Amino acid sequence: MAAASTTSSNPFNALMKRADLVFTGGLFITVLLLIMPIPTALLDLFLALNIGLSLLVLLAIIYVKDPPEFSSFPTLLLALTLFRLALNISSTRQVLVNGYAGQVIDAFGHFVIQGNYIVGAVVFLILVVINFVVITKGAGRIAEVSARFTLDALPGKQMAIDAELNAGIIDEVQATARRLKVQKEADFYGAMDGASKFVRGDAIAGIIITLVNVIGGFAIGVLQMGMSLGESLQKFTLLSIGDGLVSQIPALILSVGAGLLVTRASENNNLGSQLASQLLRYPRAIKIVAGMLLLFGLMPGMPMTPFIVLAAIAAFIGKILKEQETATGHAHGAEAAAAEKAAAKAAAGKSAAAPADAGAPGAAPAGPMPSEDVRKLIEVDVFAIEIGYGLVSLANAKSGGDLLARVTGVRKTLAREKGIVVPPISVRDNLELEANDYRFLLRGKPLARGTLHPGRLLAMNVSASKVRLRGVPTREPVFNLDATWIDDAEKKTAEINGYTVVDPASVLITHLSETLKAHAHHLLGRQEVQSLVDHLKQSQPALVAELLPDLVNLGIIQRVLQNLLREGIAIVNLPLILEGIGDFASLSKNPDDLSELIRRRLGLYFVPEYECRAGVVRAATLDPRLEQWLGTKVQRSATDVGLALDPSTTRHLLEELNRRTSGLVGEGLPPVLVVSTEIRLPLKRFFESSFPRLTVLAFQELPTATEIENAGIITVPPHLARAEAPLKAAA
Repeated sequence: MAAASTTSSNPFNALMKRADLVFTGGLFITVLLLIMPIPTALLDLFLALNIGLSLLVLLAIIYVKDPPEFSSFPTLLLALTLFRLALNISSTRQVLVNGYAGQVIDAFGHFVIQGNYIVGAVVFLILVVINFVVITKGAGRIAEVSARFTLDALPGKQMAIDAELNAGIIDEVQATARRLKVQKEADFYGAMDGASKFVRGDAIAGIIITLVNVIGGFAIGVLQMGMSLGESLQKFTLLSIGDGLVSQIPALILSVGAGLLVTRASENNNLGSQLASQLLRYPRAIKIVAGMLLLFGLMPGMPMTPFIVLAAIAAFIGKILKEQETATGHAHGAEAAAAEKAAAKAAAGKSAAAPADAGAPGAAPAGPMPSEDVRKLIEVDVFAIEIGYGLVSLANAKSGGDLLARVTGVRKTLAREKGIVVPPISVRDNLELEANDYRFLLRGKPLARGTLHPGRLLAMNVSASKVRLRGVPTREPVFNLDATWIDDAEKKTAEINGYTVVDPASVLITHLSETLKAHAHHLLGRQEVQSLVDHLKQSQPALVAELLPDLVNLGIIQRVLQNLLREGIAIVNLPLILEGIGDFASLSKNPDDLSELIRRRLGLYFVPEYECRAGVVRAATLDPRLEQWLGTKVQRSATDVGLALDPSTTRHLLEELNRRTSGLVGEGLPPVLVVSTEIRLPLKRFFESSFPRLTVLAFQELPTATEIENAGIITVPPHLARAEAPLKAAA
């Protein structure tokens, strides 16, 4: 309690808590200096304060580790520039009115330039040239280029952060911190680009104010004070130049500080340590400098002493650094870098070193094995999105892009609707793609692709409208519908004529969602199944204990779930599925058989998705004779099931199925075929490559109250109808 009381009662801490009032008070005093005369003693105090603040800013810049850490510098530079100009006005008022502006200006006029106004003028002009032409111009150019490159790189950095977040490499807190750092860096360099103009304007103002002081003071001295021309010129020129030097030296210090700040590279170290580590890194270079200085000292006409002394110092430093390098294995300048690398290696190899040490007592210190790096090279994302450089804006949140947020939304939707947790999806740009192209990769292999037109809208002709829109004709990537990329001005016309209009990001997200649904079974690996089972174990431990490991293994569960996902059946109701596996595992361990049996239990949940209206499924069916004959053509193996049909029968079935289901698609209904349980799976596998969107249901899967509205019967092929023997044999 005593310590806390002491801290709170500390005047400095109390002042820091009210720093806003201090800054506001400083700005108010600055404004008063512009309009009110002040005593010379107070002016001396403010001039000394100006020099002290400039030195403080310079030292703070030296110790800053990362330039954006000093984000308040542009604002501080403006405030100090305004303060210095206000002091210029106050000192000018004192010089012209009283012919005296305090001891500070007088000391600069007499002591610094030894009372010689010509020397003072030359020194002043040199300082102005150094400040204006060399330092300020260079720092301004660097700030401009840094701001340009920082702002250009901002979308890529933001996208990289969002991609890492989406991929699960970093969490939300880390992503927020990185976004703030990137935004802070962009704001800093953008502000520094403008702040450099303050310094240039201050240098110009210093020249003008000094000239005004000299001319105005000369006139006042001759006309009002009765001085001679020489006396007036001597007095007021010295005062004006002293005033100019008092202003230009702090301005020069701040300009140097600004130059140091914008030219620094972020190395997580202060400037002194950074320079020392880099200049003293190579002892051989220091020894070579010593030799060159010695040669300069031995040249005829050159003063030998300074060059010899400096050569000896350089040789001594080089010798010490070389000895240190020999003893430690690295030079002085490399110590920090070596320490950082060692720490990184220790952190990276910690997990690998522990088992190695445990298994080999007395072995050499273990570090990251080369094989670890090799394994990283062969790691691929389960699912990734690659976009051309023209689509980067869709993923840039700063420019309004919400692609990454939508990708996360797709993953959540699939988890909620399908019961599968999609692995983190990586989003990255690929310069090998065309500017407006994108593609989906499944374990590194291209799965699907498409083309977008940023700045346009996609109008899909879902109503078979005869109206043609102005734009770029194309095909919708998901359902292969006729579509047109249109401008915003054409949107209203498109909607009036029955077109569905969506933005480019929605096209990509819809394509992504449908692709993930179609390939959900490829995303469900052993590890994902284990995670689902572990999660279920928390709420239903008895169910999981019954199945694993005695009744079935994890592989059988995985195959069953994959079979269901392959045909678009959600596995959200995982307990019901696992109960079915437990009930039917005594009959068969074949995943295909188990899947068919479980489908009967799940029919109540997935069949309504295909109803044209409540309780009614509109679907095609098979001729009973054809159905019986197909049952004789089923071929089973240990891993698969299918139909063995001749080319003529195959062609007939494909043509008939296309004819019967095209009407359903035209009505906006899903293409459905209802058959007997015995041939459902083989028939689905048979038609899968030609009709990937075809749903094949079994009569036994339909809920009791569900009716079938026949959309057409697939007839017996003519060559089989003529040869009745096969059909009679089947009967």
